[in-house]
Amino acid sequence: MKRIDRKLGALSSLPMLAVLVLAFMAPLGLVALFSIMPEKVFSVFNIPNFEAYKTFFTQGYYKSLFWTLLMAFVATAILFLICWPLAFGMAKVFKRFTLVITIAVVMSLFVSENIRLFGWVLTLMKGGLFEGYFRYWTGTGFESPLYNTGIIIFGIVYVYLPFMLFPLVQGISMVPEDARQAARDLGATRWQVLTQIDLPLAAPGIMVGYLLTFVLAAGAMAEAKILGGRAVIVIADDIQSAFTFGQNWSLGAALSMVLILLIGTLAVIGISKIDLDKIMGRN
Repeated sequence: MKRIDRKLGALSSLPMLAVLVLAFMAPLGLVALFSIMPEKVFSVFNIPNFEAYKTFFTQGYYKSLFWTLLMAFVATAILFLICWPLAFGMAKVFKRFTLVITIAVVMSLFVSENIRLFGWVLTLMKGGLFEGYFRYWTGTGFESPLYNTGIIIFGIVYVYLPFMLFPLVQGISMVPEDARQAARDLGATRWQVLTQIDLPLAAPGIMVGYLLTFVLAAGAMAEAKILGGRAVIVIADDIQSAFTFGQNWSLGAALSMVLILLIGTLAVIGISKIDLDKIMGRN
């Protein structure tokens, strides 16, 4: 009976598998093919050519990749620290009020990311909302916090907060309250309950939140361009410039492949540590 169910499951998944191959694997294969073509020469008779990958190292594009991954890592860590208390409250404390918080967070996604970031520019710019009111009440102003690495990380944290929050809520909700109560009855401190009960049992939700936010942050570009003013050039910006202004498709494809391989490796490592059956409620 199980074999029949598996065969039926495999057959029913074929249409979706075909869609995934055509919509995801085929474009990815084309990007990989372009990455080993000579610059501005679109011919399969001139491959393989790895000049674009050499350019990644010789012209310093690795620095953009380093800053991209560093800011994504820092933003993900900050998001975890910010979202954990709120997610714990939503899962264990707030009860009906959780719906209000959920709606409030989700409503932010109804507005374009760029519009929200430009709102922060108008708020934080020299002569903007904050500085203008501060000057009005005190008679002195202050330098704008825009156009630096810190404000880019702030933008990433601001934009991708929902993608860390909701997986954490799901992960924390999977922690049995009986296990937490039993640990407290046996004399465990709050820190011990957190480190030995909450964090290990909520690990699937933590890992999903990490994957979503880190992957999205690593490919983010609007935060660096709008809030950062190109103070830091991220790898996504280099990829866009190579494909558009530079008309160097092989370089753009090579940079894309480097980013895809690094992020894909981290994602596979993370997914391998996730119990999907537990997340889906299956035993």
